[in-house]
Amino acid sequence: MEPVTLTTPRLLLRAPGRQDTDAVYAAVQDPDIQRWTTIPSPYLPEHARGFTEQTVPDGWSEGSMFTFGVFLPVKGLAGMLGLVMRSLGTAEVGFWAAREHRGHGYVTEATLAAARWAFTELAIDRVEWRAEVGNHASRAVARRAGFVMEGTLRSGINNKGVRRDCWVGSLLPSDLGLPSAAPYLPAPAQG
Repeated sequence: MEPVTLTTPRLLLRAPGRQDTDAVYAAVQDPDIQRWTTIPSPYLPEHARGFTEQTVPDGWSEGSMFTFGVFLPVKGLAGMLGLVMRSLGTAEVGFWAAREHRGHGYVTEATLAAARWAFTELAIDRVEWRAEVGNHASRAVARRAGFVMEGTLRSGINNKGVRRDCWVGSLLPSDLGLPSAAPYLPAPAQG
């Protein structure tokens, strides 16, 4: 699949490329991004080059990972968002925000735009969000985007060689008023 570009009232979401390598490298020097995400730490210039020049284009061409840089029209890179295909009809969202752009709702806005695109263009029926227990900023973004918190997975994430418990939540097309690609039969309510 060729990369697509999405727009929101405030943002441009597009695949980051070679021209964005320096901005990605600079943003990811933030210790919070390195702590809470599974990116390499320390994050070196060659990691940024590999990401923008190989990981991103390969993910799009293989249909395995759809990465969007979250750009402000004037101020540049505000964050990063990826949808990784986990199973038939299910993608997992991951994201980070550049330190200077946190607290403005950009990542929530980008998450909703990417989820709508996945639901309508990729026949995705479930977007999962996971974050290491304690990553309250990520959890707040997921909640603002409408994700339903489903619980805690023991040893659910491997971050830099260490198994960690994680929170998990989901967003379904119906949460955004959209139809599902496949029928959905929810479990009966427990009395």
